[in-house]
Amino acid sequence: MVNTIQINIIDREGVRHELDAPTDMNMSIMELCKSYELPVEGTCGGMALCASCHVYVLSEQELPEPTDDELAMLDAAFFVKSNSRLGCQLKLKNEMDGLTLELAPV
Repeated sequence: MVNTIQINIIDREGVRHELDAPTDMNMSIMELCKSYELPVEGTCGGMALCASCHVYVLSEQELPEPTDDELAMLDAAFFVKSNSRLGCQLKLKNEMDGLTLELAPV
């Protein structure tokens, strides 16, 4: 079983970062970005309460449906699009290999 996948993050300056992401540590996209020192706050610690880890999904991988808490937070966030998600709510899974996300503006 593969324990590392690649996640592509486009930062707010348009620079693409190819991140090696472990799938055996129960990490989220938010935690992965923070570990690579990308500008993601995660102010609420991953509780879907602040939207400081707001991302846009740019690729076609099947992702889990957003929870009611995530949808409520996105409803109150700025710069929301149809492909918006909270990075803290996306746990790294093997099926996400090659996923491309863009950091939303703050």
